[in-house]
Amino acid sequence: MIRNRTPLPAALPFWLSLLLPPSVIAAAAFGGWALLLPPLASWGLFSVLDALAGRNEDNPDPATPESSLHAYRLVTLLWVPVQLVTLFGLIAYVPQAAHLGAAEKIAVFFGVGIVSGTVGINYSHELMHQKSRLERWLGDILLAMVLYSHFRSEHLRVHHLWVGTPADPVTARYNEGFHRFFPRVLYQCRRSAWRAECALLARKGLTWRDRSNPYWRYWTLQALMLALALTLGGIWGLGLFLYQALVAVWQLELVNYIEHYGLTRRHLGNGKYEHVLPRHSWNASHRASNWLLINLQRHSDHHYKPDRRFPLLQTYDASEAPQLPLGYPLMTMAALVPPLWRRIMNPRVRAWRRTFYPDVTDWHAYNKAQNPRPRAAA
Repeated sequence: MIRNRTPLPAALPFWLSLLLPPSVIAAAAFGGWALLLPPLASWGLFSVLDALAGRNEDNPDPATPESSLHAYRLVTLLWVPVQLVTLFGLIAYVPQAAHLGAAEKIAVFFGVGIVSGTVGINYSHELMHQKSRLERWLGDILLAMVLYSHFRSEHLRVHHLWVGTPADPVTARYNEGFHRFFPRVLYQCRRSAWRAECALLARKGLTWRDRSNPYWRYWTLQALMLALALTLGGIWGLGLFLYQALVAVWQLELVNYIEHYGLTRRHLGNGKYEHVLPRHSWNASHRASNWLLINLQRHSDHHYKPDRRFPLLQTYDASEAPQLPLGYPLMTMAALVPPLWRRIMNPRVRAWRRTFYPDVTDWHAYNKAQNPRPRAAA
């Protein structure tokens, strides 16, 4: 069903993410029980709201003009200064906070990492896909705050091109637990992002040293963030900054893990693969967690139409895309327990194979990412 709605009322639920920075500020101010506020306000609250609000199967009109989306875009633009002030304000405050013990200070920045990962990296993902130079710069600033700037290159130049093939590190393999997936992608994504940018420069007759290499911007922004953390918080502040970055990246890769687990594109022979379709991403129409994640769970459409802004992303039924049984907050928790994850997801992967690829009888090469690499990525 396609429905047109007035922009402001429809956009307001997506502004609920602004509740999260006050939760980490409260955690720092009070310590103790308040340290539970960031995970409860993100994972907990939105899981409860998912149960209460149900699913949203409505599809907005994809032809909605850009001029009608200002109320949606604004929250992604405002988030950058909000996160910047929250992160570095706490780096200046927490190391000096006498009412917080060492464990409490670390717990505060676990909450900061939840916020900078769940919301910050997700918003950077939305911003990096836009044509506006301002939005792309803001996305780079958010990624620099978690020292994961290469994610932009990896996501745009590797993941979107090669999702569901052996050339994409981020496509989680069938039966691959998250605790094996995480260290693998930390290494492989950095390498694949660098190689993709160098290959693009080489096609233009340039070397990696050329000023157009985005890594110069990545390195500069990250160095500035590290220097600011050290200046404001000393060694304690720098350590807390690094810790929140690790937690944020852990959050990102948990989401990456569940988005494509076990889903592969058909190998057509000679290093050729079918085009990306909605069936190659797990879809979730849970209303509240899509508010928190600005429709990231409508991931099937994001890969099918990656230039579509988040308020216009479409959802699909089971005949077109595989469906997650729960929203991302609960699914990421399940992913941390591999036996539970396999029990939930492996039958769904096998059902997906029977539905979309009934003629494929040998899945061994797909399971192990042993099919030939795509020719253009070789």
